[in-house]
Amino acid sequence: MSKYFISILIGLLPILAEAQSEPLDLSQKDTVEYKDQYGLRVGADISKLVLSFVDEDYTGLELVGDYRLTRKLYLAAEIGNETKRQRENLNNTLLYDYETSGSYIKAGVDLNTYENWYGMNNAITIGGRYAVASFSQTLNEYNLYETDRFFNQDFLSGENPDREFNGLSASWLEFVVGVKVELFANIFAGMSTRLGFLVTNTEDEAFPNLWIPGFNKVTEGSKFGVNYNYSITYFIPLYKKSKKPKEDNQQ
Repeated sequence: MSKYFISILIGLLPILAEAQSEPLDLSQKDTVEYKDQYGLRVGADISKLVLSFVDEDYTGLELVGDYRLTRKLYLAAEIGNETKRQRENLNNTLLYDYETSGSYIKAGVDLNTYENWYGMNNAITIGGRYAVASFSQTLNEYNLYETDRFFNQDFLSGENPDREFNGLSASWLEFVVGVKVELFANIFAGMSTRLGFLVTNTEDEAFPNLWIPGFNKVTEGSKFGVNYNYSITYFIPLYKKSKKPKEDNQQ
């Protein structure tokens, strides 16, 4: 009987040896399925709404939105309308008083560089926009500096006040850096800084474009401009995608 037992044991030795050569996996498997929400985020630039109430020379509204394409990439756009009246003075003398009014649209992408913990939806983004604006200007009043007279050189009232310049347009590229923080469920506060570079600027020969809706102030001799955005948005979830949790780094 013992020799039969020894024979069976000898026959099982190769199988046992092979089983021992494979390491045992004692780690607990994560069976939780992680999912990211995808959808549309819409809202408004609250800074323009506030400025419209506190500044009698300004009226503006900008609607903002983005759509999540991948975990990091978003399609983004802004559309707005602005009216701004400005006065330029020299030595307490009015040079000109003008009003600019028009609409603009911006479209591009944002890339989220922030790695959220599971369940968080905050973002630190970099991105770009291509923007176009169509607007008009009204030169309400202006003065000309008279240099022909040798004595008593002075400013003289310009002719044809309330002159309108229509059919003006501009286009520009924007580099955008922004932050979005989820305050409550699906409600976000955002802030962005935008550096614009004028690509085209169609203006009237009689009066230059000194301010462009959506671009802000135009500086003489420069194609660059800076503007800001402070937004409140609401996220509309449309569907979810599974997210693979990151594996722990091996030490």
